[in-house]
Amino acid sequence: MDARCPAAHPQDPTPCVGPPVVTVLDEVNEGADGCEHHGARLLASLAGGRVYPLPDAPPGAAIRVFNAADGIRPFCWIDGPRTRPSQLSHAENRARRHC
Repeated sequence: MDARCPAAHPQDPTPCVGPPVVTVLDEVNEGADGCEHHGARLLASLAGGRVYPLPDAPPGAAIRVFNAADGIRPFCWIDGPRTRPSQLSHAENRARRHC
């Protein structure tokens, strides 16, 4: 298998989409550089995560990752029922609160 960016979870079977362009940090400032695809998937799986562009990132990379993560369920590569708020995307949780 080809090498993937550090933000790609070992159980996530998807390939990178481009080079690393963002750093995703967790609540204690541990982080990983990632392509936009895996950066978004990692950010979606963290509580209190943040995303920052790498110095040579194309304009808007961090915003695209942030926006994409909003609609991605945590650990989205894992199958099974998802009913608890911690298993749903931020967008799904917002929609539930407005019902």
